[in-house]
Amino acid sequence: MSTLLLDGEWQLSSPQHTHISIPCQIPGDIHSALLKAEKIPHPYLGCNETDVQWVGESDWRLTRTLYLDNDTLSAQAIDLCLSFIDTTADIRINGETVLQCSNMFRQYRYDIRRFLKAGENHIEIVLFRNDLEAAKRADKLPFPVPWAVGNNQVPHMNTLRKTQCHAGWDWGICLLVSGIYQSISLVPVYQTRLQHIRTTQQWHDDGSCVLTVTTHYDVLAPSTPQILQVEFNQQSYDIELSAENIGTHQHQQRIHIAQPQRWWPAGYGEQYLYPLKVQLNNHSLFKKIGLRSLELETLKDDIGTSMTFKVNDVSIMAKGANWIPLDALPAEHTDNRYRQLLEDAVAANMNMIRVWGGGMYEHDIFYELCDELGLLVWQDLMFACALYPSTPDFLLDVEAEVRDQVRRLGDHPSLALWCGDNEVIGAIGWYPESKANREKYVVNYDRLNRTLAAVVEQEDPTHRFWASSPCNGELDFGDAWHDDNCGDMHFWDVWHSGKSFDAYHNVKPRFCSEFGFQSWPSLPTVETYADAEDWNVTSPTFEQHQKNGRGNSIITEMFTRYFRFPNSFENMLYLSQVQQALAIKTASEYWRAYKAHCRGILFWQLNDCWPVSSWSSIEYTGRWKQLHYHAKRFFAPQLATFIKDEQALTLHLVSDSRYEIEMEGRIMQISWEGKVINQWSVNTTLAADQTLEAWQLAHTEYDEVDKYSFFHVVLNTSEETIENSYYPALFKHTKLHQSQIKWQVGSDEQGLFVSLDCDTPALFVHLEYNGSGRFDDSSFTLLPSSITGKTRHVRYKGSASENELAQGLTVYHLRDTY
Repeated sequence: MSTLLLDGEWQLSSPQHTHISIPCQIPGDIHSALLKAEKIPHPYLGCNETDVQWVGESDWRLTRTLYLDNDTLSAQAIDLCLSFIDTTADIRINGETVLQCSNMFRQYRYDIRRFLKAGENHIEIVLFRNDLEAAKRADKLPFPVPWAVGNNQVPHMNTLRKTQCHAGWDWGICLLVSGIYQSISLVPVYQTRLQHIRTTQQWHDDGSCVLTVTTHYDVLAPSTPQILQVEFNQQSYDIELSAENIGTHQHQQRIHIAQPQRWWPAGYGEQYLYPLKVQLNNHSLFKKIGLRSLELETLKDDIGTSMTFKVNDVSIMAKGANWIPLDALPAEHTDNRYRQLLEDAVAANMNMIRVWGGGMYEHDIFYELCDELGLLVWQDLMFACALYPSTPDFLLDVEAEVRDQVRRLGDHPSLALWCGDNEVIGAIGWYPESKANREKYVVNYDRLNRTLAAVVEQEDPTHRFWASSPCNGELDFGDAWHDDNCGDMHFWDVWHSGKSFDAYHNVKPRFCSEFGFQSWPSLPTVETYADAEDWNVTSPTFEQHQKNGRGNSIITEMFTRYFRFPNSFENMLYLSQVQQALAIKTASEYWRAYKAHCRGILFWQLNDCWPVSSWSSIEYTGRWKQLHYHAKRFFAPQLATFIKDEQALTLHLVSDSRYEIEMEGRIMQISWEGKVINQWSVNTTLAADQTLEAWQLAHTEYDEVDKYSFFHVVLNTSEETIENSYYPALFKHTKLHQSQIKWQVGSDEQGLFVSLDCDTPALFVHLEYNGSGRFDDSSFTLLPSSITGKTRHVRYKGSASENELAQGLTVYHLRDTY
């Protein structure tokens, strides 16, 4: 018999709410079942978050029946396989408890054959309240272990091995969800059990590769020899295994690939994947293998210590963002949504995603898509912004969790790094208890971190373990937030400390794995959760959807530094996104220009888990914020950026290509009336992975705070056109003209487009369609056709008709906000 799936409809009830008895889909979560049955309002709408807290403050019971025949029961074992069970649960079969779960991140596999019978079997899964379990565990600790106060709305979440942001974060709704988020299956085992497979790669000077496939299996009962089948790259290997000795065994098969096709990160080459299939008895496992070498290079240099990922011996400029869970409702973690978000990351020229430690080890589809799309994965282990216990029981549970996850994920070619946690070293200095007794809590941290490191090194010696993010290096518990000479850095001085955007020019991180600036969502997204009467940034609904206590104040205060105050709610939303894009653009372009210092830029954050004001570049609805359009440009393989220092304005050219790139074009100084005051030609060649100062203008040759003109560069390569602008004066001081933008929707064989022209330059011209889809460019400087010689064409990527796009399109620009 093959695997028996227990997915589908179960019956849901609660001992605290006896009137509830409804269907519940598994995989799925309790909140989603209650929502579908109309037992709760949608938690994302209005202020409904408060009204659904009772769900997480209840126990829940899932039940169903299962019919088995005698043939199935003739197996030596019947394994119950489940994962992503959230979190503390008892599994009962025919009234007997067969398995107790206490860790959302475990991969459970347990033989339940002795509890089953021919005919009808009753299965019950009891999901216990997480808040009470967390408090109970905290009471048993030998000393207080501070939890993520200010983020979690439910105390002591750090005692549970559960997604930490389920209890709320400074961008996250508090929905203490529970459920089972992956398939549940019963697997009959006859004589032998196929456990898991792992691979390693050995590269030779002639370019060939030896792939070693290690198969881990159990022998449950002595039998005649079994045949292990290994299939790779259209080659098949049949290996006769002795099945005389009961116990756990392994077999290694070496496969030589003379001319391997290599896997590359996005922007550096193709993502070739080889199929690998292993079969033993009635079990099979399948993986896609990417052949590539990968290392994290941390070498001492004149600056401090480098932090550079090298793939196939090529130094990579890591560009990307941080990833939080896809949705606060786990039932909404669909394959299509994973694909859309990750494809949108690649569309913005990203090549790395950091899976943040307050979320979850993602579903298989996430890593499979990263393999396919060329997105390197910085994988945090699931600890964030709190201190954690180091009791023997906790460490044993974590050891099993990490072993499960490393075995599951370690063969993905996209996997670049195992990182112990997010900001836990730093958290030692945040809380009164640990600040008063730092040594004690450093030892506590070290016990946990060394356990994580030991398991990773045992299970996956091919990948580097990085203790924490941020971290200055091995066993360095120093202030990584302010040391830009080594390790990775989190730079939050602009957002949290209220510094201006030019503060990004005061640091040159070796690798910046977090920095960010908030914006409000676009109007079409606001419309999904707020009635028109609440379209005000201080309305109850809008404030309910802003989880950072100072967030709205910071956004508004920063308006007053750079811009004239917006004249409407819609323009406040638009301007907040201009401001966010400017902040991240300022940092990213500067750090890329000094790539000898900085080899990694991951901004906070890519996505939202519900519709909210946040640091994301893509809204919960999938709509690209202006930041994401800017990221497509400032993360492009080739970049031209103006940087001002004390002496001059300099145009820096940057290339991340593995090959030589030729560039030609012009720099213009343009008045706000639309006249070209000066222009300079640029014609140069960039070597592979090079930066170059291509043009410079001393401050004595132009007005540093010119209110009447700006600089614009247009460069062409064989593949693309590169543009960028520099504005000497603050936008609020600039003498912008009220540009008249003319636009119309057209179509050709490639689809719909919007053509735009203007009489005077217009800044941050942003196209917003109230339906689905996006554009290939937006939030750009629009120059009159009298300068460019042509109108600007922006392509629409979606399913709207020409009329629908024309009727639903709004074109924003900066001068129109006041």
